[in-house]
Amino acid sequence: MTLVTERPPGDVATADVPRRLSVITVAAVAELVIPAVAAACLVGVAFALAGLGTGAWMGFVICWSVVFVINYGVATAKRHGALVAKDRLARLWVVAGSLIALSVLAWILGYVLLNGWYAAFGHEFPSFWTHDFSKGGVLDTKARIGALHAIVGTLEQVGLATLVTTPLAVLAAVYLNEMPGKLAVPLRVVVDAMSGMPSVIAGLFIFIIWVVPRKLDGFSGLAAAMSIAIIMMPTVIRTSEEVLRLVPGTLREAALSLGAPERRMVLKVVLPTARAGLVTAVILGVARAAGETAPVLLTAGGSPRLNLNPLSGPQADLPQQVYSWYGTAGPASLHETWGGALVLILVVLTLFVLARMLGSGRSNRARNTQRRLKARLKFLTIRRSSQA
Repeated sequence: MTLVTERPPGDVATADVPRRLSVITVAAVAELVIPAVAAACLVGVAFALAGLGTGAWMGFVICWSVVFVINYGVATAKRHGALVAKDRLARLWVVAGSLIALSVLAWILGYVLLNGWYAAFGHEFPSFWTHDFSKGGVLDTKARIGALHAIVGTLEQVGLATLVTTPLAVLAAVYLNEMPGKLAVPLRVVVDAMSGMPSVIAGLFIFIIWVVPRKLDGFSGLAAAMSIAIIMMPTVIRTSEEVLRLVPGTLREAALSLGAPERRMVLKVVLPTARAGLVTAVILGVARAAGETAPVLLTAGGSPRLNLNPLSGPQADLPQQVYSWYGTAGPASLHETWGGALVLILVVLTLFVLARMLGSGRSNRARNTQRRLKARLKFLTIRRSSQA
C-alpha cells in the first residue's frame, strides 16, 4: 500500500496530504522489510552479547517489535514526512493487533479441533453423537460412550434460557431507550451490576431458592436454565439498548408524523429496523452463557444418562460434562473432553451463523420498510405544501 501526496480534486494544493492507493509497490515492501531485518540483527546481537539463549524468545519478539517500530517510523518520516509516518504507524498497529487477535483465536480453534476430532468425527464417530456415558467407565477405550446426554442437555437448557431471556431483555432495552421512566436509572444500575457479577453467584442464587427447598428433586435442567438466564440477561439488555440507539431518529419522526402512536412506532418501525442487531445481541448472550460450568454444577447436578425431560431429574450439559471428564483418568475420558469442547464450539458457531442468516434476510425487509416510510413522508410533505 503506497501513500503519495497529491492535490485534492477541486481544491488548492496542500503539503503533506496522504492519499491511499490500492497498489503494493516494491518500495513499500522494502520500507517494511529493511527496518524489520535491521531490528532483528540489532536485537540478536544484543541478546548474544548478553548471553541470552533461545529460551528468551518472548523477550526477543518484544524487543524486536519496539526496535522495528522505531526504525520504520524514522525511515518513513525521513522519506515521506511526519504526517505520512503517523498514518502508516497507526495502520501498522491496527493490522498487527488484528493479526495477533486472529492468530490467537485460530490457534485455540485449531488446537481444539485437532484434539477433539478423534472423538467427535474420528474413531468414535458416530457413537459419540448417539451414546451417553452410562455404559462406559473412565478406563473404557471402546466406542460405547458418547456425549449425547450432554449435547441434549445443553440445547434444552440454553433453549429454555433464551426463551425466557429474549422477550424480557428486549422489553427492558425498549423501556430504557424508547420510553424511559422513573425506574430507568435504577434498572440501568442493576443491569450494570449484574454484568460484572460472577456466574457462580447466579448458580448459588438458584441453588438456594430452588434446589435446597426441593432437595434432590431440585436438580434439573430447568434450574440450570434459570441460572443461565440470569447470566444472559444483562448482556442481551445492554447490547440491545446499544442497537436501538443506532436506529435513525428520522424514522421515529416519520412514523409519529404519520399519526402512529408511540407503541406502534416501536413495534412497526424501531424493532423491525433493529431486528438483525437484536438477534445478534441474543446470540452474544447465548455465547456468554453456553460455556458456563459453575451454575450448572450447582443447579443441574449432572448425570451420565440421557434425560430428555429438563423439568425433572438431574441433567448434564457440555461444559459440566467436559469438566467431569477432565477430572477423571483414562484415554476415553481425555478424548471425550476434547470432543465435548469441539462440539460446544460448533454449537455456538452454528447458532451464530443461523442467526446472522435470519437477521440479514429480515434486515432487507426492514430497509424496504424504511424506504416506504420515507416515500410516504415525502408525499405527505409535498401534498401539504401544495395545499398551503
